[in-house]
Amino acid sequence: MIAARDPVEIGLVVYPGVQGAAVLGLTDLFQLANRLAAERSPDVLRLRVSHWQLQEASQTVIRTFDSEPGPGHGPAMVILPPTLGDPIPRQAAAPYADWLRARHAAGATLGSVCAGAFVLAETGLLSGRAATTHWAYRDALAIRFPDIVLDADKLVIDDGDIITAGGYMAWTDLGLKLVDRVLGPTVMIETARFMLVDPPGREQRFYSPFAPRLSHGDKAILKVQHWLQARGARDVTLATMAEHAALEERTFLRRFRNATGLKPTEYCQHLRIGKAREMLEATTRSIDQIAWDVGYDDPGSFRKVFARITGLVPGDYRRRFGVERAAPPDGGSERGGGGGTTRRLRVAIGLKRKRGVSQ
Repeated sequence: MIAARDPVEIGLVVYPGVQGAAVLGLTDLFQLANRLAAERSPDVLRLRVSHWQLQEASQTVIRTFDSEPGPGHGPAMVILPPTLGDPIPRQAAAPYADWLRARHAAGATLGSVCAGAFVLAETGLLSGRAATTHWAYRDALAIRFPDIVLDADKLVIDDGDIITAGGYMAWTDLGLKLVDRVLGPTVMIETARFMLVDPPGREQRFYSPFAPRLSHGDKAILKVQHWLQARGARDVTLATMAEHAALEERTFLRRFRNATGLKPTEYCQHLRIGKAREMLEATTRSIDQIAWDVGYDDPGSFRKVFARITGLVPGDYRRRFGVERAAPPDGGSERGGGGGTTRRLRVAIGLKRKRGVSQ
């Protein structure tokens, strides 16, 4: 925890297209943390929240809101909230990038959420460093900034002086992480509990569907992708896939990986697990039956692959995202028991599963 008694200022950057709900939500989160911390001790450290925006006339970034107006040295932490629109163009991001570099050089911690990573990346400070963004922006960020070590499975990557958060609603995770850093874990947990949100520690792959690359331009590989989707990647071998593409096996392997970014076996696993996720969310079938339905003879192997791809075992995935239902029959849970307890719908709002290829 920071030991100084002066308020620790957290600046929120209001760049073009920024989602206002996230800016206001973070403002409320930090002020709630202040209130909860003060209830524990009146002498506790405080968070000062400010908003920063580009002044068109001078092309400088200025403070437009301050929760505790008065003298200060500028924000010790700066957050680039998410946007629901397209990532900010490079030209529009340039004035913010200059200001962010100056703040970082003065010792500020920089953070981004979702497509806010595009503004942060314009500083050049992410070059060669690990970062995350929303899975929907993963490819665009990698193309624009190939020097970033991108890990879009992670919801939050804390690299000390730079913190990136992936999902659109991951502003709660980033905000709570900063509360933990400044006010301590107890206040962070109390803030999360009051807001009815999970403390930081989730992974983005819990939520992101498999979105295969289809615009690669290799017609032979695209033909195989459509064929695999139509049959759910069941009962296929490398030989049958290569035959369907009318290619020699080694040529098929090379072209498939170049086009999709995955080996054929990995691609088939993602398709099968994607179908299993849908069944876990929407049906009451046992996990063993779902394993069989998507092409796994061994339920144990299915569980291992499912956990590797999604970050959750099937039973935990169903508890988190499944519709309200009675507990599945024997063989349908990793934990056993459970009786006739019902579980509530926990599908994340706004995250609608997309099908990779229409059948």
